[in-house]
Order: sequence, then structure tokens, then C-alpha cells
Amino acid sequence: MHQPSGSLAALDVFVGEWALEPRFDDVRTNDGGARVMFEWLSGHQFLIERWSVPVPEAPDGIAIIGVDPSTEGGYVQHYFDARGVARIYRMLLADNVWTLRREQADYSPLDFRQRYAGKIADDGQSISGTWEICHDGVMWERDFDLSYRKLS
Repeated sequence: MHQPSGSLAALDVFVGEWALEPRFDDVRTNDGGARVMFEWLSGHQFLIERWSVPVPEAPDGIAIIGVDPSTEGGYVQHYFDARGVARIYRMLLADNVWTLRREQADYSPLDFRQRYAGKIADDGQSISGTWEICHDGVMWERDFDLSYRKLS
């Protein structure tokens, strides 16, 4: 089996099944059935992320993550969800912090900006983070919290 090298190898921290814990201010999410699976595509050049969340405000989806050739040590995530939404996020993984940013128009107009910062626990078994949203290009506000707990 081919092993990922360089910056791709850093993505191994994600591989496996995780429980997702989204927390919205005005939506109950105590179902506990949200899951995400990360696995390498054959060839180990792209990481596939598939998620399922039993909350309409957080649609099921898939993302493909690969190296971003325009950013040293960076990645790009191509995001697609059950609503038909398609987006591109710039991604970094440094000092146990996972960041995703959408600040440019891509498949759709940039009606708002988004960013996520998640702290990966030292043991790699959990990630605790927050999504933020910016409607005016200046002021960022909390959108919702999203934590991960590794199951396998």
C-alpha cells in the first residue's frame, strides 16, 4: 500500500470514524447520531471526508482534501452537501490546529465568508472548534461549535 508523504502524511490524524457534536444556539442537537469518516482515496493523494448529521441545519455531505499547490504546507477542500451546495475551502493544519477558510467566490457567489478553527487534542482523539461567519466582509461572529470525538 502506498503511504502518503510530506504534507499529505499530516492528514493521517483524521483517518478513521468520528462522532460529530454540532452545537447551535437555537437548534437541539442531542441526537448523538452525527458521524464523519475520513479515508484515503486509492493512491493516497486525496483524503475523502463523508459526514451524516441528523439535523437539517447541518446537511450530509462529502469533501475531498488535497494539497494546495498555491500555499506552502496548505491544503484545499472541495466541499459538496445534500442541498446541492459546492464550495472550496483553503485548509491549514499546523500546531494541532485545523483551519478551514472560505473567503473567495468559487462554485457559488461569495454572499458570506466562513472559517473554522479546531484544536486537535495532543492524543489525536478529539477536535474542538468553532465555525464563524462574516456577512459584511469585516465583522466575524460565531456561527456554531463543532467538535469531533474519534471512534476508530
